Amino acid sequence: MLKDETPVSTQVIQWKCVESKTGSKRLHYGRSIISPFRRGQANTVGIAMRRASLEEVGGASITCAKFEGVVHEYSTITGIQETIHDIPVNLKETAPRSESNDAKTANLSVTGPKRVTAGDTSLPPSVEATDDSQYVVTTTQPISVNIESRIERDCGYHIGDLNGYRDGEFPVDAVPMPVRNVNYSVHPFGSGREMREILFIEIWTNGSPTPNEALCEASKNLIDLSIPFLHMKQEDVPPFEDNEDSSDLRRFSSQLSDADESEGEVLKNTFIDQLESPARAFNCLRRAEINTIFDLLTHSQEDLLKIRSFGKKSVDQVSKALWERFAVELPRNKPRVD
Repeated sequence: MLKDETPVSTQVIQWKCVESKTGSKRLHYGRSIISPFRRGQANTVGIAMRRASLEEVGGASITCAKFEGVVHEYSTITGIQETIHDIPVNLKETAPRSESNDAKTANLSVTGPKRVTAGDTSLPPSVEATDDSQYVVTTTQPISVNIESRIERDCGYHIGDLNGYRDGEFPVDAVPMPVRNVNYSVHPFGSGREMREILFIEIWTNGSPTPNEALCEASKNLIDLSIPFLHMKQEDVPPFEDNEDSSDLRRFSSQLSDADESEGEVLKNTFIDQLESPARAFNCLRRAEINTIFDLLTHSQEDLLKIRSFGKKSVDQVSKALWERFAVELPRNKPRVD
């Protein structure tokens, strides 16, 4: 392969959106079909796309709100139905759509009495409101309300911290997670050596972005993550032959151990409700004092069958959800975590 040559896949994969629905301005649904895959490939892609869609697709959210005439969080404003604590919670539910990665400022200035919604906010040119009817606050008297909001684009969930904010500024628990849920299913067709697989992916978003846009962004993020491996050469990997390299090996092993400990901390702080298991299985696990994914991994499938009212069907449901959402397999006999 030439130095500047870009590798091109010889496997022709086609993508098509087969269903698209809008339940409301804040709930969009899309179902796509991707094929043909060789046996086993569809499940690999489905797991990666699901996790990338939920965790890597960014969105915009309000991270800070500044109230004119408010000194601290316990202040009261005559003529406003909500408390100072309620307004940031309502602002958190707004789902602005921003095309810029830079922080933007939005201004809300109204005179009551009025039911104030997101549509009353003056937004910068690169930002638009996904749902103008999103409720913010109600003024019961002829007073002016002025709120300045900072809009930022990011991924994940960020809890606001009061440190570093001046009088009148309040952090908003940012939820820049536009993808609400993702499901996938694999359907084989053909037979023998000609067997192929079709991958169906279902995506629900808050409308910013659309399901198709979310799928494209997740795909791009996965590709960007894999690019460094395309430029890796054998000579770039140092051999572990002499005594000097043995220290590198020990250091590398230490880094792997730290990574395992970090994964363990994540599992300890992830509750079993993230599995989205049926209520029967969830309640049985809670009664057995299995509250986190880490607790679950200290049990095998045989251990779960010993739990009262926890049958084979529940074990299969929990095992499937554990694999699809966390790419972790629940062993049949020996627990994964001691």
